[in-house]
Amino acid sequence: MRNITKLFLGGILMLSMSSINAAETAKSIVIYFSRTGENYSVGVIKEGNTAKVAKVVAAMTGSDIFEVKEADKYPVNYNECIARAKKEVQTKARPAFLGTAPDLSKYDTIYLGYPNWWGDVPMVVYTLLEKAKVDGKTILPFCTHEGSGLGATAKKLAKVFPKAKVEQDGLAIYGHVAQKDAAAVKTAVEGWLKKLGKLK
Repeated sequence: MRNITKLFLGGILMLSMSSINAAETAKSIVIYFSRTGENYSVGVIKEGNTAKVAKVVAAMTGSDIFEVKEADKYPVNYNECIARAKKEVQTKARPAFLGTAPDLSKYDTIYLGYPNWWGDVPMVVYTLLEKAKVDGKTILPFCTHEGSGLGATAKKLAKVFPKAKVEQDGLAIYGHVAQKDAAAVKTAVEGWLKKLGKLK
């Protein structure tokens, strides 16, 4: 009976240590911004294009995940949204985000997801990253788009955050593919992560 008790307690201790070790090794996080409502080429959507990609990245890397949400909601209408986004890019605005920035002290790698808006990262993402402080972090960008690809977004991130290491070989996926072809998204993400040596 005593031996059984020892085995039982030992098993509990091993499970507890495994939980602790898992928490300690969670060193990457997916931070993403994604928009619902009326989107180019896919109509009105309930889950954003970038959100779909972000969840695949998180699942394949075992990363934590954090969604950036704007305090002042972007218009549901596509044309109204891109007009506002264009103005924010032109003025280098820093729109507020909802909630609290994640504590990045336990992470060394950030998978950063966003739609490519007017050749740049949505300004609310810059607001979040500046608040969260990304100095010394590795940022691996991925985006959704409808023809512009990653563009110069990785270079712009590197310019705004010179003390972070921004990977220039990011991933770009068409928005309509992200929305409608889950298998293609998984294949693209897997290929990108393998190239980076980051596949779980």
